[in-house]
Amino acid sequence: MKQAIMLQGTASDVGKSVLAAGLCRIFHQDGWRTAPFKSQNMALNSGITPEGKEMGRAQIFQAEAAGVVPDVRMNPVLLKPTSDSKAQVVLMGQVACNMDAVSYHEYKPRLREQVTAAYNSLAQEYDVLVLEGAGSPAEINLRDRDIVNMGMAEMAGCPVILVADIDRGGVFASIYGTLALLQEHERWRVKGVIINKFRGDVALLHSGIEQIESLTGVPVLGVMPWLDVDLEDEDGVALQRGKYLHTEKRDIEIAVLHLPHISNFTDFNALAAQPDVRVRYVRHPEELDGVDLVILPGSKNTLGDLSWMREHALAQKVLELHRCRVPIIGICGGYQMLGDTIIDEVESGLGTLPGLGLLNTVTQFASSKTTTLVAAETAASLPGWLAQASGIALRGYEIHMGETQLTSDCRPALLLQKNGESIADGAVSDDGLVFGTYLHGLFDSNTFTRAVVNGLRARKGLAALTSTIDYASYKSQQFDILAAAMRQNIDIEKVYQVMREHQEATA
Repeated sequence: MKQAIMLQGTASDVGKSVLAAGLCRIFHQDGWRTAPFKSQNMALNSGITPEGKEMGRAQIFQAEAAGVVPDVRMNPVLLKPTSDSKAQVVLMGQVACNMDAVSYHEYKPRLREQVTAAYNSLAQEYDVLVLEGAGSPAEINLRDRDIVNMGMAEMAGCPVILVADIDRGGVFASIYGTLALLQEHERWRVKGVIINKFRGDVALLHSGIEQIESLTGVPVLGVMPWLDVDLEDEDGVALQRGKYLHTEKRDIEIAVLHLPHISNFTDFNALAAQPDVRVRYVRHPEELDGVDLVILPGSKNTLGDLSWMREHALAQKVLELHRCRVPIIGICGGYQMLGDTIIDEVESGLGTLPGLGLLNTVTQFASSKTTTLVAAETAASLPGWLAQASGIALRGYEIHMGETQLTSDCRPALLLQKNGESIADGAVSDDGLVFGTYLHGLFDSNTFTRAVVNGLRARKGLAALTSTIDYASYKSQQFDILAAAMRQNIDIEKVYQVMREHQEATA
């Protein structure tokens, strides 16, 4: 039996994904072949494996932290919300069905065998597995069919470390209450607590730590300070709590529309990492004043989000900015919105609606889903401010259920390489002010991103910057910063001890 450790949280968004990535990095640095695992992930940020399977972005960046190739077995169940009550169920990387919450809860027992098989298969290939729970293990109304928290810990036969977020307040109550609501055999698995996101002098916590350890019998393994590490976010909770509300002005202002069903906003992390760029996520028309570029991101409900834009005057504001010659880029669902017509009887069921009419395209949704990694190249001669971005090699991925056809007055934006063929993708207007594509991850290309930003600089009369951020190296540095901070503030040797002792006790 291989060694394993599971991080569970006192609530959602306590930092489990980031700390799991940090443990993956530490074990990788220490020479262990390590893999992340999250049995069920609910998120609209997803990515594609080399085999063309879809999985959550959190497990992809955790795999990157571990220095291994992302594998769909690391996230066998992905739930992608399409409304407040329904979600698309992606099973082992492929769409299985759409379900409401009650139907899915009844369906979960049928997933146990597949989840266990995926985990056991990984365990045969890796030295250490780092598991992540979801929400809280104290959700007692869901305990009987749990496959992601204590239910998964039992299937894996692994110990648990509980993560608590002190930044939201009530940290000791959340620790005590969570442990109190667990059943005795579940509490037995909890071998330690990590207090996360602390600001201030840790000495102020010592008396509280002593008391919570005495009350629960569970040791606190460390207190992690608030870290400004730049890692990908699992889902839109980061946007809701204002993580990206930067206040410092920079040369270039880019606004991303914060759609209700925004997906894959990790596309823009590489843009935000540029030294001369401020990326802001906006929900109100007035927040678009003075921006240099507007981006319409991906969406899990294209027509629903387009209707929301119209209801909140954002659609009108985007059209006004276009008339003022502000560049607009759309990616995936955002690209679909830029067209003339969208026909959707599949995802939203809203039928046929007009798009924004900024590109002469028609999008037809289908029941099949395109999920693939692709190599691409921007068009050989992009017009206007995009001229510097012409003919640049890219790598990215596609995740979409619609197919878009160009009509007139626009040209393909990219050429994709698929099965030895060059296939046109996206569209760009004759003046270059409107650009759309299905390709996620295009800003991860350093050359393309710098060309786009320098094109915006030129429009403002600013000199081009010759250097850019190497985003792959930048991410690697962030993982190392996280790992170093965890080694400094958490008893990592105790974590190793917990895994060894549990392995010996259950052998």
